[in-house]
Formats: sequence, C-alpha cells, structure tokens
Amino acid sequence: MSKTILITGASSGIGKAAALHFARNGWNVVATMRSPQTAPEGFDNIFVTRLDVQLPGTIDEAIAAGIARFGRIDAVVNNAGYGQYGIFEAVTPEQVQAQFDVNVFGVMNTIRAILPHFREQKSGLIINISSGAGRFTLPLISLYNASKFALEGFSESLSFELAALNITVKIVEPGGTSTNFIKTSEEKYSAKPLPEYDRFLNAAFRMFDNLKGMQLATAEEVAETIYEAATDGTNTLRYLIGNEDFQRRVQNRLTLPDQAYIESVREAYMPFMTEA
Repeated sequence: MSKTILITGASSGIGKAAALHFARNGWNVVATMRSPQTAPEGFDNIFVTRLDVQLPGTIDEAIAAGIARFGRIDAVVNNAGYGQYGIFEAVTPEQVQAQFDVNVFGVMNTIRAILPHFREQKSGLIINISSGAGRFTLPLISLYNASKFALEGFSESLSFELAALNITVKIVEPGGTSTNFIKTSEEKYSAKPLPEYDRFLNAAFRMFDNLKGMQLATAEEVAETIYEAATDGTNTLRYLIGNEDFQRRVQNRLTLPDQAYIESVREAYMPFMTEA
C-alpha cells in the first residue's frame, strides 16, 4: 500500500520539487498551497488542494480532503515559509506578526490538526523545513532568524513528546537554495528611511551580494534530502543540505566558544566598524 504525504507550500520551489520527487517514488501526495493549481500531468497520485497556514480552517479542510482521497496521511512536510528582510527597527508590528504566523504558528497549527489522525493510526512523521538561519544568524534577517530559531526549539522539544506515540519529528535545514526565496525576501524588504544605519546597510548588502554568487543547493537536491529523511528508517532529528560555506558556518556555531563565534561574525559582516 502506498504511503501518503501532505506538503505545505507546494506551488513552487522546495515544496513543488518535493511533491514531484515523492510522487515519482510511488507516494501519494497531497500538494497544498494558498492558490490551488492544476496537478502536473502524468501524476494520478498528486492531489492538489488549498491550504493557507494563516487560515486554520483551510488546514483542517486540506487534511480531511487528503484523507478522503487517499484513505490516510502518513507524513506531513511543513514547508510553507518566507523570510522577512530588513533592519528590525524598520519592520512594522504587522510584518513581525506575519513572519511568525507563517513560519511558526502555521507549522504549529498544521501539526495540531494532524496529530489526532496520527494518534488514531498509531504512527506518523512530521518533517519541518527550517534553515541555516535556525542555527546561525546573519544581519538584516533578525525576524527570519527568530522564527527559525523558534521552529528549531519547538521541533526538538516536540520530538521527545511524540516519540512515545510512535510519531517522529525531523528537521531539514537547507543552507540557501536556488529558488525564488531570495526574490520573495527582497520583495518583503522593509525600507523605512533610517540614515543612521546607512554605513551598516552598505556593508551588509555587500555581504548578501557575495552570498548570491555562491553555489546554492537546488530545490531538487533539498527534495532528495526530505525524501531521505522520510524513508531512512532512523530517528535522526536534523538533516543539513548546503554548500561548504554553510557547513562551515554551522560547524563554527557548534564548536567555537560563544564569544569567539560572535567576534568572528562581527569581523566578517561588520567591516564598517573599522572603515574611516
């Protein structure tokens, strides 16, 4: 009997790549998105339906529709998310709320909605898509960092609670991908004029320009990692996928003394402090 996976944010990027990857490997896929599109041709095992993580009612409806279509749901991938970009002082309270509504509370609401089904069938798998920004910080993405740090702590703690119920929680941490994520973040950039930050912004923008030029993981490569997490039969919590720079940053965060790490970030990202 084929297993069924529900994926949020499946209209593009990692979510779409994951939906196609699982479908090609024989899984039934409940591909959810805010504005449902036509399922890809040639895939009878992909069911597209509406789910907006900011509207809890649509979460319940999507889960019910997926179960009605395929009989059960075995796994959920919480992929829907975005990055709020900009100086914190320039970000509005509404933008702060929206960042957490999507990246944190939306994930929590989706998990809360699926847990009764998982408890009833005495098994289930939850894969939360985090980010390198859930392990180390960068300037200009303080809210995105905060949301992903929250997601990491929630996921890790939840994994202990649900293990007793034969429900596994896993985290996939992409370190930058060649999707429309950067474009979406730039569109949400908060550009309230605050001239006191100009020197910092000039330096930070140079850093982000350098990051854009790095070799990034493709959405398909991340999808392969999600599939590995879903099928490897282990209780591994975290799965990293990214280039050498990303791997180095995570390793530094894990191994350097705290203040040494902070100083290394300041030296790398705040050259304006030593500029004339």
